Formats: sequence, structure tokens, C-alpha cells
Amino acid sequence: MGEAKALTGPELEQIEKIIADYKGQQWALIPLLHEIQRVFGFIPPPAIGPIASAMGLFPSQVQGVITFYSQFYTEPRGKNIVRVCRGTACHVRGGKTILKLVKQQLGIDEGETTPDFEYSLETVACIGCCALAPNIVVNRDIYGHMNPKKVAAVFHRDGGQ
Repeated sequence: MGEAKALTGPELEQIEKIIADYKGQQWALIPLLHEIQRVFGFIPPPAIGPIASAMGLFPSQVQGVITFYSQFYTEPRGKNIVRVCRGTACHVRGGKTILKLVKQQLGIDEGETTPDFEYSLETVACIGCCALAPNIVVNRDIYGHMNPKKVAAVFHRDGGQ
């Protein structure tokens, strides 16, 4: 979504405090990344160098772990994470149309975040609620039996309610 911004003094101090608990423990790289992401909502790219240094790793090794695991993010994400199911049951019952409508409602594509950081859109292989197909999840709330009116209502746009 743009260039990585430099960390402010307080942000850098916060990252250094988190890193201090894991310093020199290469095995703890993933828990460290989880902790930084929990605090910041993502892993700020300028933090990769200090993480690598403290862990005795190359920055490319840290970056490799971040990019390998899909649950790590290097860009800010929306306050609300919208997941649209692409599983077989949802697909058969119109999931492709639901995804298209969600994209229109939010004005973003898969993997993107709205400019106001209100929403991020993802697709998932299966939500596990096949009886409710097609469905979407917003944060932890599952919305089943989706149709165009329900999509509008979920996002309170186009007069939906």
C-alpha cells in the first residue's frame, strides 16, 4: 500500500522492549513476530533489521519467515477483517457473486485495505459453515445465507440495514 514509514522513537522503543524478551533465542522468532504484530497490528518493515540483529539472524531470514507464513503482515490492516469463503459449498451457492459485491461495497480488491483503514478484505478456502453458504466473516461474526441485500446491510452502505 505504499512505502514503509520510519518508526517513531516511541515505536522503536516499544519494539526494542519486545525484542529484549527474546534476544538471542533464534527458536523464538515466530513468537516474537506474533508479539510485535499483536502490538502494532502488523510487522513494521523497519523493525526487521533490529529483530534480525537481536536474534543473530540475517534480515533476509526474518523476512523469509514473515513472507512464508500468511498470518504475518508487513502493512497496516483494517480495523475490521472481512473474509469471504471460497469453499465448494459457498462457490456452488453464489460465493463468487458475494465476493464481487463485497469488493464493490468496500471499493477494494482481495488483499487490500480501505484508505481509512476501516476494512481489509481476504478470501479463505473454507470457513467451516457450509450449511450457511454462501457466507462471510467480519472479524469473528459469521454472516450466512448471503445475498445482495445482506451484503449491503452488513456494510451499512447503499441504504442497507
